[in-house]
Amino acid sequence: MEIQKLYDLDDIEFEDITIGLVRLAKNIPDHEFFFKINHNNNLKFSRKQDLVLHGDYYDYFFPRFEAYHKFTKTCFTFISNKSTESKQKKLQTELFSEEDNIKFLLNNQVEVQYILHSSEQFPDFSVILLPENLVFPIQDYTLGSEEELYQIIQYYE
Repeated sequence: MEIQKLYDLDDIEFEDITIGLVRLAKNIPDHEFFFKINHNNNLKFSRKQDLVLHGDYYDYFFPRFEAYHKFTKTCFTFISNKSTESKQKKLQTELFSEEDNIKFLLNNQVEVQYILHSSEQFPDFSVILLPENLVFPIQDYTLGSEEELYQIIQYYE
């Protein structure tokens, strides 16, 4: 008797996800930024376990903040685009190594402070009231399944 394949992993198409890019108008500490967001909303963002990326020479730590929006039943996650801490695992012996002690999740968007992700397929970031004069409008950004950040978000979801 022949075993029938229900699906072939090579034929599965992964859907793109939409994230929000959050740029601050001025540099302020994380706790102050989220205090102001929590003050303006019915959301209560709290610090979660850091997102950790393992490189060849360093382990990078990116702060994460999560809140649950009860009305829309959506979980929102802010992830710092820039690592706040790195732990060196071994000494670099190569002259032109591309690994530094600071890492960005989006290398082509270094001016972005936070990456905003939602548990929804088509997120509505407008339910989060951001502090006036502190944040530029959230920019939608589409991640394809082949991008490293897509895989990271799927892992931590």
